[in-house]
Amino acid sequence: MATEGEKQTVFDVEAANMLTKELRDVFASGKTRSYEWRISQLKSMIKMCDEHEEDIAYALHQDVSKPKLESIVYEITMLKNSCTLAIKELKQWMMPEKARTSLLTFPSSAEIVPEPLVLSLDPLVGAIAAGNAMVLKPSEFSPATSSLLAKLLPEYLDISSIKVVEGAVSETSALLEQKWDKIFYTGSCSFLCFYMHVESDC
Repeated sequence: MATEGEKQTVFDVEAANMLTKELRDVFASGKTRSYEWRISQLKSMIKMCDEHEEDIAYALHQDVSKPKLESIVYEITMLKNSCTLAIKELKQWMMPEKARTSLLTFPSSAEIVPEPLVLSLDPLVGAIAAGNAMVLKPSEFSPATSSLLAKLLPEYLDISSIKVVEGAVSETSALLEQKWDKIFYTGSCSFLCFYMHVESDC
């Protein structure tokens, strides 16, 4: 039988519903759309990479046997470069631009990204630069990286606007039962079939 503490950590549909409501409220407040907020989050992500380079490289080695140098060059440095580019170009990116709308892009997100560091956090850079509130669901198949992201991101980023959910099928299912504006996903086709089935039932 689960203890009271264990019960509180269960992430189910009700918890997912509360989480999405919190994020929508934060987004509606306009907090995430300010230039200052976006810059602060991007700089904090760079700081996190600098201060925890060893931890990140170790987690990647645990999950996918990636050599330290490869982790630094192809994961950590690439992520920092994405942040640096976003910081440099953010004012330009924030300028209004006329664009056609299409029914193909409706409805529009959270982030469910099941790969190690750069495939998890690089899309987060774009989401932050765009002024979004978001959820990151790291892959359960990279448990060391997932656990590290769940620990570090709340220490460096705005936890009212950026949430991390760990878990596997049940947690992902709970998230997918919510209404998202956009979902960014990398991974297998089997998940896409599952996702389309969930969406067709909504």
